[in-house]
Amino acid sequence: MKLVISTSTKKDKKLMAEFFDGGDKKVKTIHFGLRGSTTYLDTGDKKLREAYRARHQKVYDKSPPMSASRLSYEIIWGDSRDINKNVASYKKKYGFK
Repeated sequence: MKLVISTSTKKDKKLMAEFFDGGDKKVKTIHFGLRGSTTYLDTGDKKLREAYRARHQKVYDKSPPMSASRLSYEIIWGDSRDINKNVASYKKKYGFK
């Protein structure tokens, strides 16, 4: 399955994840991240990231890989401030191309 991350087309969301199965057939679209909010990607504040992760851990644990909560947790609030590294890590972890 292929994953493409881009800017969201919804005015209140930051990013959009499009999942494709096989060729160009879109399976699912997920909009995530509140537009205008401050994230680890913006600030690099590790305390802010740890607070976010602590607040959202229970939901994260129950969420499937193709969910807004999992995407936010691992991409917007991931281990790196580089979104490309976080996306690559997410793809590798869940077997997306």
